[in-house]
Amino acid sequence: MDDERLGDDADHLALALGRAWSDDRGWELLTKLTELPHRMGGSPGERRAADLVGEAFSVAGLADVQQAEFPMQHWERGTTELAVLDTVGGDGESESGRSFEAIALPYAPAGDVRGELVDVGYGTPAELEEIDLQGKIAVASTTTPSGQRFVHRMEKFGHAVAAGADAFVFANHIPGQLPPTGALKFDAEAAMPGVGVSAETHDWLREYADRGARARIRVDASTEPGSSQNVHGTLGPDTDEEVLVVAHYDAHDTSEGALDNGCGIATVAGASAILAELEADLECRVRVAGVGCEEIGLLGAEALAEELDLESIRAVINVDGAGRFRTLRAYSHGSTAIEAMAEEVTDAAGQPVSHEPDPHPFSDHWPFLREGVPALQLHSEPPEGAERGRGWGHTAADTRDKVDPRNLREHAMLTALLVRDATRRQLPRRDERDLREQLQSQSYEPGMRAADIWPRSWDDSSDT
Repeated sequence: MDDERLGDDADHLALALGRAWSDDRGWELLTKLTELPHRMGGSPGERRAADLVGEAFSVAGLADVQQAEFPMQHWERGTTELAVLDTVGGDGESESGRSFEAIALPYAPAGDVRGELVDVGYGTPAELEEIDLQGKIAVASTTTPSGQRFVHRMEKFGHAVAAGADAFVFANHIPGQLPPTGALKFDAEAAMPGVGVSAETHDWLREYADRGARARIRVDASTEPGSSQNVHGTLGPDTDEEVLVVAHYDAHDTSEGALDNGCGIATVAGASAILAELEADLECRVRVAGVGCEEIGLLGAEALAEELDLESIRAVINVDGAGRFRTLRAYSHGSTAIEAMAEEVTDAAGQPVSHEPDPHPFSDHWPFLREGVPALQLHSEPPEGAERGRGWGHTAADTRDKVDPRNLREHAMLTALLVRDATRRQLPRRDERDLREQLQSQSYEPGMRAADIWPRSWDDSSDT
């Protein structure tokens, strides 16, 4: 590259980043999204959110912005009841029961279950091996023991189903953080009812489980065929290869979905405007996509992966969790080349970044990563002293007041710089066997099989 080109690049970059410091388009999109009643996958609110994202993409400067519809199973909640039927006092005499606040978890089937309460701790396989769950109600914490990789809700639910439980209670481990939600299954009705409860309710349920109490869980819900949509547009030269940027815009029906993932799609809207100004500096096409139904199964990302030629995608940059807190966290999903890129770009920008090298399958990069596309997920480093877990996410407390617009702007700038750099690199494809071995070394395989998301093609591989 000659000196004149270097000078032009620097000028473009300085102007684009200078304007970004006062750009509130991310905050404005976040405000519009969080004003909606909710953005649950397949709902009218999610469809309206897709329109808002498309409008934001067009104003930012993306070309050929379009929506692509895909089929899905639409889950809709009704009422939920959780009651301890008998509290069995310390003198052995039965006392009157009591009710607790609970919310059904997405894809929970309608049902009315009665059974003995059993505290299964963190809900890990080792703990369940020691417990008789047949016909009982499993109560599991949302967190995982320190020193272990985080065990996803779907894994815990799948293990409880395999152990013979008739219902599942997912209990928040953080006081004051309300009942959590989250899908039990991907795009299909689950095998048994499941509900979320607060940490305060969990404290009582553990005591009643110790007393041998029975409980009743009643869920009113429906699962019917429906549809959702992705929104995407392009920037840069019309090349055969492209860098894909994705962020999900859906959220749970507990509303407002500000942090998860209103911040992520708002960050992408801001980054898109910066990239539009840097379009001449991009060395391959950039496709920017807002995807639906992440929260209930990565369904939009799966549909997008089926639509695109995966061999032509140099890298996928998944903005899920960025914009929430000050420091960016980069997940390189086992790619040393992605890790090096993230470090070089953020170092050059004088911005701190925390790094997580291990892959995981629970966000929109997964349909691409499992097919060999190198993946970078942009998240946020929680404040010092924060409890492990989602925090306000997946609860009714995930509201816009938790968001700092300055974080949206800074992460939009870093996202744009990373995307720009990715168009200038040939990043090695991920090796299937290496990815599989990394997940196995982190003990993901049993949980992914329990959740029915372990790739069937991996079982058919000759080197298994």
